[in-house]
Amino acid sequence: MKVSLVTVGLVAACAVASAQDKLVLDGSTTVGPIAKAFAEYYMRQNPGVNITVSESGSGNGAKGLLNGTCDIGNLSRHLKDAEAKAMEEKGIKPVAHVVAFDALPVIVHPSNRVKGLTLEQVRDIYTGKVTNWKDVGGSDLPIVVISRDTNSGTYESFRELVLGKDDKIIGSAEYTGSNGGVRQRVQMTRGAIGYAGLGFVDRSVKALEINGVAPCAQSVMAKTYPISRELFMFTNGEPAAGSLTAKFIGLSQTEKGREIIEEIGFVPVAEKK
Repeated sequence: MKVSLVTVGLVAACAVASAQDKLVLDGSTTVGPIAKAFAEYYMRQNPGVNITVSESGSGNGAKGLLNGTCDIGNLSRHLKDAEAKAMEEKGIKPVAHVVAFDALPVIVHPSNRVKGLTLEQVRDIYTGKVTNWKDVGGSDLPIVVISRDTNSGTYESFRELVLGKDDKIIGSAEYTGSNGGVRQRVQMTRGAIGYAGLGFVDRSVKALEINGVAPCAQSVMAKTYPISRELFMFTNGEPAAGSLTAKFIGLSQTEKGREIIEEIGFVPVAEKK
């Protein structure tokens, strides 16, 4: 009997240790690159720790936290009222951790001669009031509207910051499942316009000034670029001090974590003193 009890005790201890060495993240495709880079760095520094990161959209990050299928839900937006209510009913206590800041550059094909738009012009394009580039200073070319999918936090942020809750995107708009997908579609289409996270914009597309302000780290920190947002990692309750979850999220406030975030193309939060 003693052997059985000891064996059971060892199995239980191993199970606890195993659980403590695992971390599961799911959600935003915008926050995903940060989470993956953090995971790679942390696992290099801590052999034996297993961190998995999935990128199925902010909505699924919230669902994962609600259903207990992930330890951290990555969101590029705030929780929706319905999500918060569902969590409250289930006894989940969501805590938002800001890990970085982001802008949503409005991007066009490099050949597009338009250098900038007003926020109102962007809204008019996405709602279908303006359908040709000649009406905003460009060539006589139909505008091809590209948007993120509606489950995306990037879509929700863009809708909130640009369109308003009552405006709807033009019915002919094309929807893609990732920031990279938007960039690829825009770089291949002369008349296209899209939007994506700051870290996904490169020289293959042209980022427009909005209200005369270019999207960059400086304008995000100064809060002068009008389409900016926070990037979150959500947990169920405040992580226990010294836990794997706390250490992982805390990377965003360290010198190394800030360096990683800047290298990816986002704007880091203040370093923890």
